[in-house]
Amino acid sequence: MKRSLSWIAALTVLVLLSFSFSGCGNEELPAYSSEISGEINGGGSTSVQKIIDAEGAEFGALHPAVKFTYSGTGSSDGIKNAANGTYSFGCASRELKESEKTDLTELVFAYDGIAVIVNDENSVEDLTKDQIKAIYTGKITNWKEVGGDDAEIVLIGREAGSGTRDGFESITGTEEACQYRQELTSTGDVITTVAGNPAAIGYASLASVQDSVKAVTVGGVAPTEETIADGSYAVQRPFILVTKEGKQLSDAAQAFFDYATSEAANEIITSAGVVPAAN
Repeated sequence: MKRSLSWIAALTVLVLLSFSFSGCGNEELPAYSSEISGEINGGGSTSVQKIIDAEGAEFGALHPAVKFTYSGTGSSDGIKNAANGTYSFGCASRELKESEKTDLTELVFAYDGIAVIVNDENSVEDLTKDQIKAIYTGKITNWKEVGGDDAEIVLIGREAGSGTRDGFESITGTEEACQYRQELTSTGDVITTVAGNPAAIGYASLASVQDSVKAVTVGGVAPTEETIADGSYAVQRPFILVTKEGKQLSDAAQAFFDYATSEAANEIITSAGVVPAAN
């Protein structure tokens, strides 16, 4: 009998509580935001694309009503189209030039090493920063001059406007002085070309380097996440998100921007071989 009375008492309390809550009004209840929807279009650096695409896929899985697209058309294009409002956001894999900073907000979200790559058959394992500069400016033209085989060095690089090219040239002090044999329009093309020519040398984002080529050490330091984080690897650059200053992002774009620059995205950034800025 006591058990029945206890049960009735508990039920009475629950009923009273339900009336109490119902009288409080909706303003006292937790507020839940509606599902994010809309379109997000970004573009720019091809070196950043692997990371942004992965973040976009993860974000899309959380918010299936959002349509996310990214166009890998180069850093300069990403900066320009963010400034004129064509893109929700742009990506650059180099520092912005003073002439580009007008009306733009920039945020570094990762740091990347630019790997100096050679063919797997090349016996050269290490180059100094000065040797790299001399090679790309035509002062060193044969691999035997840096301890390799007797073969003419074939210089491979990116096209004008590429963030990887701008980053590489500014770091090595070779701006407007490189003697390229080929100027290619994507990181993948550089890797493929170097992989197919035993005498070639090129450069590529560390995040994109594949087993088909060999990344040489620079001054004895290999390009790794650790050496990029501690600054000991000499050839590195920032990955930057840019948006038009003063222009409010859509709810969907703002939510993605917040996600991409938060610690929640660090695992994706790290898995791409890049060091996240958010720690």
